[in-house]
Amino acid sequence: MDIKVRVWRQSGPTAGGKMVTYDVKGISPDASFLEMIDVLNETLILNGDDPIAFDHDCREGICGACSMVINGVAHGPEKATTTCQLHMRKFKDGDVIDVEPWRAAAFPVIKDLVVDRSAFDKIIQAGGYITAPTGTAPDAHAAPVPKKDADAAFEAATCIGCGACVAACPNGSSMLFTAAKIAHLGLMPQGQPERDSRVIDMLQAQDDAGFGGCTNAGECTTVCPKGIPLSLIGRLNSDYRKAISKR
Repeated sequence: MDIKVRVWRQSGPTAGGKMVTYDVKGISPDASFLEMIDVLNETLILNGDDPIAFDHDCREGICGACSMVINGVAHGPEKATTTCQLHMRKFKDGDVIDVEPWRAAAFPVIKDLVVDRSAFDKIIQAGGYITAPTGTAPDAHAAPVPKKDADAAFEAATCIGCGACVAACPNGSSMLFTAAKIAHLGLMPQGQPERDSRVIDMLQAQDDAGFGGCTNAGECTTVCPKGIPLSLIGRLNSDYRKAISKR
């Protein structure tokens, strides 16, 4: 297929940016979206132009590095997947495809489609850990956990920290990410000692990083490649109210 790709080009964090149109010809419908960008970059390099900078790593839908807004949707039109798992068969011959970086105040653009997501690291550093010494791996039955809690904790732990929730949120909020990180520890017995301080400190770090407030728009769960449920935000709010009441 032959397509046109309109890509956000920005040479640096303080530089102005603009959409630049490129023609990409002869792309297989079975190629991934990132492979299509690879082909485009090879052409740009051969022509002596600067290739498009974009994040990627595993290309298996695990790491969450491939952060792109495609035709206005974080990670593109394929539901519950990352950009690297999006294939060109989702588009048609002759399509015009817009590709932009995550748009959020807390995710400043570094270059082209690459944004600085270190704000997520600051949220994790504020409380996304346990202090209980674990030593070697305990036997599976050593710390009994109700199956309902174990399943909910596992669901929350599947968050890969890609930032699609922030990019999709009209407020640029990271509440779904923060809620997932708080829930997967708060549901387990090992995470109880810091349960109150964790939710307070991580929410404070979220605010300090410049993320917006949550108004329950629900766009975050729509684009989340791991299907993190909106109910975790309600759980976070409940934990926060309880923690604050104890102070």
